[in-house]
Amino acid sequence: MSGAPRAARVVRRSKETDISLELNLDGGPRSISTGLGFFDHLLGALAAYAGWGLNLSAQGDLEVDQHHTVEDVGLVLGQALAEALGDYSGHARFGAALTPMDDALVEAALDAGRRPYLHFEVDWPQLRCGQFEVCLVEEFWRALCQRGGLTFHLIGRHGRNSHHLAEAVFKSAGRALAQALAPRSGGVLSTKGLL
Repeated sequence: MSGAPRAARVVRRSKETDISLELNLDGGPRSISTGLGFFDHLLGALAAYAGWGLNLSAQGDLEVDQHHTVEDVGLVLGQALAEALGDYSGHARFGAALTPMDDALVEAALDAGRRPYLHFEVDWPQLRCGQFEVCLVEEFWRALCQRGGLTFHLIGRHGRNSHHLAEAVFKSAGRALAQALAPRSGGVLSTKGLL
């Protein structure tokens, strides 16, 4: 494992969004602004529990819909994650967490091994948290997994409050990511010898 920083900076500008993101997998300051307060809160929880430094500024066509901003942030974060991991050989690869938040209980299991796949199973009791549409949580994770090369299973075992469920999803995912992306030496963790 080299001593190179596990960090990346990604900028994405389209007709729908303008996003600038800096990610450091080994920690650092966090500043998050997407124009969606609850989404900022969720991303802050993710970064805190994953142990990341994250500076994110996103402007999107929120007058049209929240979807473009949320999905594009997932794409950019996934791309930054892939760039920070380089050849995917210097981390533990697998992680899992079971995380409660009051009435909610969420399970997260992860393979950070260049195999993009998302299984998302959460039943939302309420469709919004404030003005945030919770159906977009799945879109965020799908985009992140595709660009980041992650296999993620995110399962809400139970919960009566969508705020608690959403927050538990991001905290549980962060805890699983902290395990899976923990630095290790010895090359790629695979019985094949490559990913």
